[in-house]
Amino acid sequence: MTDVHKLPLKPDAVARARMLAQRAGQPVVDMARSHTTVAVERTMLRMAGLAGADADGIPWVNRLVDTVREDVGISHGVALPVFHAMQQDSHRDLTSLAQKAAAGAVSFSVPTGAEADSAKKLADSHVAKGIARMDANRVERDEMVAKIGDPPQRPWVYLIVATGDIYEDIPQAQAAARAGADVIAVIRSTGQSLLDYVPEGATREGFAGTYATGENFRLMREALDETSRELGRYIRLCNYASGLCMPEMAALAGMHRLDMMLNDCMYGILFRDINPIRTFVDQRLSRQIHARAGIVINTGEDNYLTTADAVEAAHTVTVSQLLNEFFAHEAGLEDSLLGLGHAFEIDPKVPESFRMELAHAMLARQLFPDAPLKWMPPTRHMTGDVFMGNLLDGFFNLAGVMSGQGILLVGMMTEAVVTPWLSDRDIALQNVRYVLNACGGLTEDFHPPADGFIANRAQHVLGEAVDLLEKIVEDGLLEAIADGTFGIMKRPADAGRGLDGVEEHAEDYYNPATRLLESQELPSDAG
Repeated sequence: MTDVHKLPLKPDAVARARMLAQRAGQPVVDMARSHTTVAVERTMLRMAGLAGADADGIPWVNRLVDTVREDVGISHGVALPVFHAMQQDSHRDLTSLAQKAAAGAVSFSVPTGAEADSAKKLADSHVAKGIARMDANRVERDEMVAKIGDPPQRPWVYLIVATGDIYEDIPQAQAAARAGADVIAVIRSTGQSLLDYVPEGATREGFAGTYATGENFRLMREALDETSRELGRYIRLCNYASGLCMPEMAALAGMHRLDMMLNDCMYGILFRDINPIRTFVDQRLSRQIHARAGIVINTGEDNYLTTADAVEAAHTVTVSQLLNEFFAHEAGLEDSLLGLGHAFEIDPKVPESFRMELAHAMLARQLFPDAPLKWMPPTRHMTGDVFMGNLLDGFFNLAGVMSGQGILLVGMMTEAVVTPWLSDRDIALQNVRYVLNACGGLTEDFHPPADGFIANRAQHVLGEAVDLLEKIVEDGLLEAIADGTFGIMKRPADAGRGLDGVEEHAEDYYNPATRLLESQELPSDAG
């Protein structure tokens, strides 16, 4: 990452903040390790090769997990009953089994003894093929980057497309790449995070975004590969691993070579009212998959500042970043894959607002020196005045360059007015290009004084973050979420969408996906 002049942060305060984040997060990890969800079990089946949907568009993974759940529950995991049935009835593949199960022609039981051992071996070999596919995609990405080349400078310029129609998204994404974008994010259709299934196939009728499906992933990745070769720099593709199908989206991303996924530890809880337990359990597997596939995660701290005051709540962003870091490390993600989020959301009418924005951005950069931080543009205080909006975006871009951010989301002067046109994106990219060209090396020259406003503001926010983490450790993270600590949203652990899809592990719970991802092993017949 960019070498940024260090703020005089107190080392003991930084160390204490990380220690407290670990203490706050560990009980949640322990809970996640002892529970499963319908999404976790569906993810395992996707990794084992089950794809497709019935005539009503309901994926076979949903049909199969639902049938197993009706027969024996999911507390044992679905791998044992599913692969035991495969062996007992000699089904030719998982699709055949799922179709017969949906028709009521198969009943499931949990095997024991030698039959359980045999089912485990068969499950391992199936899931290992999905992991091997992710491994191959990671190698292919590395080879393409080595051959084609990376963008010549950081931050990477991150731009959104969102027409609702994948066949319209593709030319817009390619045009954006030609105009200077390094990362293309395909915004997901409104409300998809609340669907407890992943739609199948290419889609053309999204709402303020395009449905995230495996086929849409494949089509966009193929198109951006063509553009990458044309431009001589690898164009990265981003989508969403959040909502009720969080780990399934991660698996699809890994199997279709996406490069980034929005994946936050609390976003779905706070802003989509998804049950906290469901979210944390699903999140852990999703991050294990991202780690294996080499996918950068983008976290959602910027969203807190769209509901809470960006000055008063600045420390909650730091706390969430530290928690996201702990959960990511525990799941196996290295720092180079942590696109921790923060945003330029202070009311521009506040005196010294830009200096405070710089302080917050530099604090994040120094706390996470090896992470490709994702810097988000102003949205909350965009009024529809496109001239003022373009000015604010210019200052946002300047703060990103001065503080050495890794991923710069392109701000739109038409934010809060219309869904951006290509011409709007072109003007926004002109803004970014000017600032990067004019100020790209400014980090070498910018040295805020140790006793100045910026340094003191950063110290103050870090101190507030430590105080809040101490309270969270005392009360518990789930209780803090229930109390509205983050983004002023109150989300109790016994409420929210998806809770009915959570079960505690039985003593014989078995999931080959988590086992193989944690052990880093693959059976010899996985290829």
